[in-house]
Amino acid sequence: MKRLLIMMSLFLPVVATAQVNSLPSQPHLLVKGEAHREVKPDRFGVLVTLQRVDVSPELARSQVQADAKIVLAAFHRHHVLPDSIDAATLTIQPKIEYVDGRQVFKGSEVTRRLGATFKTLADTRAFLAELKTSESLQLSGITPSYSDEVGLRRTLKGEAARQSRETAEGLADAYGVKLAGLYTISDVAPAFSYGIQAGTWPQARTAVPPAPSAVPPPPPQFVEVADGEALEAGSLTLSENVYAIFLIAP
Repeated sequence: MKRLLIMMSLFLPVVATAQVNSLPSQPHLLVKGEAHREVKPDRFGVLVTLQRVDVSPELARSQVQADAKIVLAAFHRHHVLPDSIDAATLTIQPKIEYVDGRQVFKGSEVTRRLGATFKTLADTRAFLAELKTSESLQLSGITPSYSDEVGLRRTLKGEAARQSRETAEGLADAYGVKLAGLYTISDVAPAFSYGIQAGTWPQARTAVPPAPSAVPPPPPQFVEVADGEALEAGSLTLSENVYAIFLIAP
């Protein structure tokens, strides 16, 4: 899916502020290109938090380490990506609770977080079915992602740039002016001096409807996790913006 939001300025007065450091003082066209794509996630990141409290720091540490071995073994059994395992170091701090307005020392709190990425929804489901959560072992998060995100974003950026160029040429032709060349192009919105800020572009649309996606969005899939909640692995929307400034020939 692609959208273009456009703005034309035939004259911009010189303003001596940092706000306009990315805009030319001569007549110009400012266009924004935006390209979208819906993809099916094929990677699933899981974060598990281990936590024990005991008056003996060593006992709490050994309990957390024992839990960590169980989780790491389950990671490997269900085919996580080997280089995705992130076994954070232990943290130890006092555990304090308030009882009747006064502090009560409960012991030493030992915490460790383990993260890994599964390459299929089936492997994620199998791991979660095996995982037994408790006060000391908690599922802290599940994050779906797309393995070729970097390559797709590069493609989307190219599409947005091409459409910004086509839009600038169309606007110049409609107003009977000629483009003198490209002034700047960036994926970061320039600072505006004439009342429009980044993120508040008018929601105008071009007369050309966006091209339909070649592949329909995949139907959502669900996986039951240990605490009864459902993980939805439907579609992810990736988008890229391009902001281009073209000078207008005198």
